[in-house]
Amino acid sequence: MTSARGTRAQSAVRKAELPMLRAYRLWFEHARKCTDCKRVTKAQDGCESGQELWGAYRRAYDGGTT
Repeated sequence: MTSARGTRAQSAVRKAELPMLRAYRLWFEHARKCTDCKRVTKAQDGCESGQELWGAYRRAYDGGTT
């Protein structure tokens, strides 16, 4: 029963997730799995998808939509 409550709480947290944190989480999950992104020391030097995800995070971090 505790796990069902935990799942609901996690779901509620995901719905209330800030755009900046969501963008970072998506980039981080990608970077953990992507072999190209694992090899670089800067996020900007990762694969094309990783660069796009990082760019989305930077835009969300800056508060802009550009």
